[in-house]
Amino acid sequence: MATDVVQVEQQRDEPLSLVVPERRGWLRSGLGVIGSAADWLFGVASLVVGLSILATIPVVQLLSLGYLLEVSGRVARQGSLRSGFVGVRRAARWGRVALGVTLLLIPLWITSSLAFSARLIDPASRAARGWQMALWILSVLVLLQIVGACLRGAKLRHFLWPRPIKSVRLALAPGAYGRARDAAWEFCVRPRFPYYFWLGLRGFLGALAWLVVPVSLLAVASRLRPGPGTIAGLLGGALLALVVVYLPFFETRFAEQNRLGAMFEPRVQRRLFARAPLAFFVALAATLVLAVPLYLLKIEILPREATWLPSLLFVVSIFPARLLTGWAVARANRHPAPRHPLVRWPIRLALVPLLLTYVLIVYFTQYLSWYGVWSLYEQHAFLVPAPFWGF
Repeated sequence: MATDVVQVEQQRDEPLSLVVPERRGWLRSGLGVIGSAADWLFGVASLVVGLSILATIPVVQLLSLGYLLEVSGRVARQGSLRSGFVGVRRAARWGRVALGVTLLLIPLWITSSLAFSARLIDPASRAARGWQMALWILSVLVLLQIVGACLRGAKLRHFLWPRPIKSVRLALAPGAYGRARDAAWEFCVRPRFPYYFWLGLRGFLGALAWLVVPVSLLAVASRLRPGPGTIAGLLGGALLALVVVYLPFFETRFAEQNRLGAMFEPRVQRRLFARAPLAFFVALAATLVLAVPLYLLKIEILPREATWLPSLLFVVSIFPARLLTGWAVARANRHPAPRHPLVRWPIRLALVPLLLTYVLIVYFTQYLSWYGVWSLYEQHAFLVPAPFWGF
């Protein structure tokens, strides 16, 4: 990072050159394209892993939800699925730093384990003192290597290949502190975490306002006598099916306009559906179909430290659904006129079995989930994208 800043400053101070730069060969250009594609894929993987980890932390889960809402909102605004991969290059840099630091910490963890074992066997032995000294020395070396790698640009090779002399020169160069401070600020603050958190919080509250009544009716139905319970269950199921038709697109329009009122405009939503009914059907089917298998992961409780593993599957399943929802809204925005009724009504009829199946599966998950009736409120397709609340 610091190296990039230094290069930019040098380019500003150097005069313009009239020499035409040498054209890159086809092999070098091809390797550059392959490297850029690999970096992009690594950024996607880093982004998914990061969202999965955030989704398991209480309250911080809203960051993950806010990002997924921004994905669908940006696709709806720009009309391109590619625009939904927000911050992939920056996630690749975060991933390289995390991977580099993890690799450097492996020898430290091994040495720490050996030092701990030596202290358990004989705290006053020579081996225990030696391993403790080795741990201190290695800790200092690892810390210096991490700092030096960040000064040199924080690429993976910088963490694995130490160059102490160059790191010292960069650290002692004029203006090094200011460049490092600006680079660290750009690296940490530019992702707009407060924006994603605020977007996720409002999206969560808006979705919860739609879901709380039908889900509560389903939860109460299993606790009442057969007569009232059946009525409450049927009413809750019908309301949930009606809400599910609108809610994914409410959230997308909210993120598209950054306006909470967009989540409470069913009339506008019906007009958008009439303009692109097939796209809406595909997006809604993907959202529900990808969400259903994830309920199976709630059958048995997992250790807290392992909750990010099923959360990884949750994010992988929800991310494409958010992309498709934004794509459907974008298609509706591009078509000002509604489709012919012969196109709209068969799609509306095709939604009925899809919604009934989803509602039935959601209702019976309370008898399979570890959390029982409370699992009905874990609507991961519309709320925080995690298999558990994280509490």
